[in-house]
Amino acid sequence: MNDDTVRVAERVDPLAAETSEGAQGLQSRRRTATDELGREVGAVLRGSGLTLDPNDVDYERRDDETMIINMGPAHPSTHGVLRLMLELDGEFVLRTKPVIGYLHTGMEKTGEVLSYVQGGTNVTRMDYVSPIANELGFSMAVEKLLGVDVPDRAIWIRMMMAELNRIASHLVWLATNGMDLGATTMMIFGFRERELVLAFFEKTTGLRMNLNYVRPGGVAADLPDGWEDDVVLICDTIYERTFEYDELLTGQPIFRGRMVGVAPITAEEALALGVTGPVLRSTGVPWDLRRSMPYLAYDQVDFDVIVGTYGDNFDRYAIRLNEIRESVRIIRQCVEKMPKGDYRTQDPKVTPPPRARIDESMEALIHHFKLFTEGFHVPAGEVYSAIESPRGELGCYLVSDGGPKPYRLHVRAPSFVNLQAVPLMMRGGSVSDAITVISSVDPIMGEVDR
Repeated sequence: MNDDTVRVAERVDPLAAETSEGAQGLQSRRRTATDELGREVGAVLRGSGLTLDPNDVDYERRDDETMIINMGPAHPSTHGVLRLMLELDGEFVLRTKPVIGYLHTGMEKTGEVLSYVQGGTNVTRMDYVSPIANELGFSMAVEKLLGVDVPDRAIWIRMMMAELNRIASHLVWLATNGMDLGATTMMIFGFRERELVLAFFEKTTGLRMNLNYVRPGGVAADLPDGWEDDVVLICDTIYERTFEYDELLTGQPIFRGRMVGVAPITAEEALALGVTGPVLRSTGVPWDLRRSMPYLAYDQVDFDVIVGTYGDNFDRYAIRLNEIRESVRIIRQCVEKMPKGDYRTQDPKVTPPPRARIDESMEALIHHFKLFTEGFHVPAGEVYSAIESPRGELGCYLVSDGGPKPYRLHVRAPSFVNLQAVPLMMRGGSVSDAITVISSVDPIMGEVDR
């Protein structure tokens, strides 16, 4: 088949026309620029001047020797919200291109028309598996601009809730990753234990997900009566059951065959791509913002930063499993060291008056009304605040013009950045491994598209 025939065939193919994403999609090699082709096979990495051997890229390969297909839906993130286009040689992957945008909700732009009081309800929905992390990053950025001090009790409550959410997030990953590999038992176990955490969230905040609990100045409500017993029970139960997961998965021959040595990435490659979280730590880089750039009260608790050696799927699994145990360790210290006092700042600029005062004082009623209709004004300036979410560095960049709404809101979503590593991880692997590779990155498409 000559080039003219190929062009005619491509022009009249109705399926190709229906599913085309234009420049965002994976094009035939003839239609792909040399630098773009290099990126798609993972041979060009931005940053640090690091490049792989250009000889690894077969620029002369003919299009009729390969096949471009869509992968999915297989992983929970590929049910219509993440599209992977793969170029295959037989069953081996030559090029990969993640196509995103199917879940785009414009949260950053929406955040610019919502007041700082309303902002938490917006950002909490980005990483919907770990809403506390989103709220925490946003609230810390607002507090930096305001210059308000958060009470000690609120700091420790935030830390405890963030670690409970980290456990819940990693349990979802263990469950879905097990399901991807055929371990349906792990799916049942993971959601069974996650239910303990969500039940406590509901008891504390009134909601199971998208909590809007962490707010500028503190948290929405104090911990409920009997919270110590609830949290200790969660810690005891989940810690014991991590050893069940260990027994179920770690030594299982099929599981190891799909994970050990599959999709390795080196520390240099991960750093050049800006990858963070368990994916970066799997390469042996001990970068965890809770230890490297402490916030809240992480410098007052003991925990270990879990790192891997080979940067493969198995290392990423082992890190998340052990991070659950480390989070349990941190939560136990939060229970022991939880201080007394206010759960939110008493600065009237950001905190509404007590409910009882509204019935007694016209000034308190006006104050309450203004705070929840107009919102509080934040001094002009710009700030970047970063925390360690279950997926990596979650940063919030805020610009204020002195009004009650952000002039600019941008979120550094770890899932978005980590997704860059997928083409590199998949290169040369089999198409059956593609499912485990996506799972091991643990992308949440709500924060990728945001």
